[in-house]
Amino acid sequence: MFARIVAAAAMLMVATPVWAEDEEQAIRDLEQKFAEAFKAKDIDAILALYDPNVLVFDVVPPRQFLGTAAYRKDWEGFFSAIDGPVRFDINHLTVTADGNLAYGTSIQDVSGTDKTGQNFHMAVRVTDVYRKSNNGEWLIVHEHVSVPVNLETNMPDMMSRE
Repeated sequence: MFARIVAAAAMLMVATPVWAEDEEQAIRDLEQKFAEAFKAKDIDAILALYDPNVLVFDVVPPRQFLGTAAYRKDWEGFFSAIDGPVRFDINHLTVTADGNLAYGTSIQDVSGTDKTGQNFHMAVRVTDVYRKSNNGEWLIVHEHVSVPVNLETNMPDMMSRE
């Protein structure tokens, strides 16, 4: 009986993917590439980090963007409203994974000047789901961007960082 338990445990260890620190670092590197592409307003570099069939829930309508072609239009609209450089930081990034799937949460701060000359600053909550492809590359397969809402005023809290 003991031999069967040991054999079953050994099979589970082989079948269960092990999460390594280098996998977490690969995802953190992906997020760093995202930050660099964001600051450069490089939509192609941003979208290269997403699975072509990504599902995105953003803070702006429509309710969802399905695929990188649809998401490109969201980025084009966002960057076209910004005049000059944009500042962007990813804070409080946590990464949790199991095998070829992972998720990360963060607070992302963005600020700059819009086309009317007004300064803006906002913080959004982001949850990304990543999948490791057959070639070992991590890509974002789902993204959910949100802001808290003040229920007394029904207004978004664009500065909440906690």
